[in-house]
Amino acid sequence: MTAEVVYGTHPVREALRGRRQVLRVYCSDRAARGADWLPAGVEVVSAQRLSELAGSEDHQGLVAEVTPYPYVDANRLLERDRALLVALDEVTDPHNLGAVARVCEGAGADGLLITRRRSAAVTAAVCRASAGAVEHLEIAQVENLADMLIRARRPGLWSYAADAEGDLPYDRNDYRDGTVFVLGAEGRGLRPRVRDSCDAAATIPMRGRVESLNVGTAAAVLLFEAVRQRRDG
Repeated sequence: MTAEVVYGTHPVREALRGRRQVLRVYCSDRAARGADWLPAGVEVVSAQRLSELAGSEDHQGLVAEVTPYPYVDANRLLERDRALLVALDEVTDPHNLGAVARVCEGAGADGLLITRRRSAAVTAAVCRASAGAVEHLEIAQVENLADMLIRARRPGLWSYAADAEGDLPYDRNDYRDGTVFVLGAEGRGLRPRVRDSCDAAATIPMRGRVESLNVGTAAAVLLFEAVRQRRDG
C-alpha cells in the first residue's frame, strides 16, 4: 500500500479525526508546541524536510502520511433516502474540487460524485483546499456521469443542472426530495449530454456584470437553498 500525504493544520487535524489511517505525523518545533491535539510520537523535523514531504511550502509546519483516500461506491450514495448530493462534470482544478467538498461537508450533504477521467482526484492539494473536509465527506468516482444520471432516475430522486441558460431560477425548484445538483467546470460548463441527462435546470440569476459564479460558490447557493427548504418544509 502506497502512503499519501496531507499537509496543513486543518487537513492533518481532520485526517486524525477522519476515516483513513494516519501512519506518521511530522511537524516543526513551533507546531509541536502549539498543537495540543497532536498524538504522541510525532516526529519533529526541519521546515525544509516538511516542504520536501509535502511537495509544497504551504504546510504550516504539519505533514502527515496517510493511507490512500477511501472512495465510496456511487450507488451507495444514490440509493439513500432523500439523498442530497453534488455531481461535478470534469472539474479539473484541485482548488475548485476542494472548495466544493468543503461546501458539501459544511451543508451536511450526503456525498460528492466526480468523474474518474479528466477530473481532479482527491490529493493533498484538494485536502488543503477543503480544509480537511474530504476526510469526512463521502466521495465517489464515476466512469460516465451522463449514463449514471440516467440509470439513477427514479421517483424521489431528481437531478438539477446548474445552467446559466435555464429559464427557472434555482429557488423555484423543490429540493425536499432526493436531489443531485450537477455542476460543470468554470468556463465550459456542463457537457451537452450531461446537461440533457438531468431532469431540470437550476439557474442562479446574476445581477452584476460578471456572467457566472465559480463552481464552489454556485454549489453553496444551491445546497443551502435545499437545506433551507428541507428545514422549513
